[in-house]
Amino acid sequence: MSPAIRLGPLVFPAELAVLIAAAAIGLLAGRLLDRRPRPNRPADVSAVLWRSLIAGLLVARLGFVWQYRDLYMQDPLQILDLRDGGWSGLPGLAAAWIYGAGAMIRRAAPRPAVLGALLLASLAWFGGGRLTAPASVPPPALATLALESLDGTPSTLAAFHGKPTVINLWASWCPPCRREMPAFASAQAANPDVNFVFLNQGETAPEIRQYLDQHAPALRNVLRDPASEASRKMSNRGLPATLFLDAGGRLTDLRVGELSTATLAQRLEAIRTAQDRDSRRPVAIRTEKDPD
Repeated sequence: MSPAIRLGPLVFPAELAVLIAAAAIGLLAGRLLDRRPRPNRPADVSAVLWRSLIAGLLVARLGFVWQYRDLYMQDPLQILDLRDGGWSGLPGLAAAWIYGAGAMIRRAAPRPAVLGALLLASLAWFGGGRLTAPASVPPPALATLALESLDGTPSTLAAFHGKPTVINLWASWCPPCRREMPAFASAQAANPDVNFVFLNQGETAPEIRQYLDQHAPALRNVLRDPASEASRKMSNRGLPATLFLDAGGRLTDLRVGELSTATLAQRLEAIRTAQDRDSRRPVAIRTEKDPD
């Protein structure tokens, strides 16, 4: 499945579509499983499920903010900006289940309907997450990109293998691209062990230079994708989009949409965790017996 879904001029991250689909499945299941006659319904299942969803989303956001509280305290208003995709999924899911269980006890909500709805919604969320997760293989679309440096020299992404790499697809006309650029500039300066590549989509070199001179003069590894092939192949033309690759060039994560300082830090931690895990993985050594 594509990491982004296009509806006309609008592009939505696939994980948002999965969440909406899971919520819709849960609400529909609750309605179908509640077989009580309407006059005998002391607790409305739909209301219980809506409140479970709200409780889950609130806890998921607060859990993420607490985890990266030091970064959010530098700009507390970012806590309210939900566009960055900063959520702690499992604590949120647990909160939804706890609220549903409490409603069954306190408000006599029907157990089969609430339990069935929460179970189906949870399975849909987990299953959808697995479907939208990027395959951990080198994306062939990246290897074939015809790129240029700002001086017109042909370039490829092969030069950045050997270290974890973050590839940001951006354009100067894109408002969320501009908003997230300071977070990327700071991360590039603070993380020399990670390659940061800024792959401009479709703009000319003078346009890119003018923007960088005014807003991000210290940015390094800026390349041009004149035909916007990367966004077409990797994110359904959604901008901004950020690809996270391990040292071997395998795609480990793909985020379509704006990243904040905290959500970028979260994904950098994930790259390092995967890198450490791979480095500790035992390597089988084959030996051959000497001939008799």
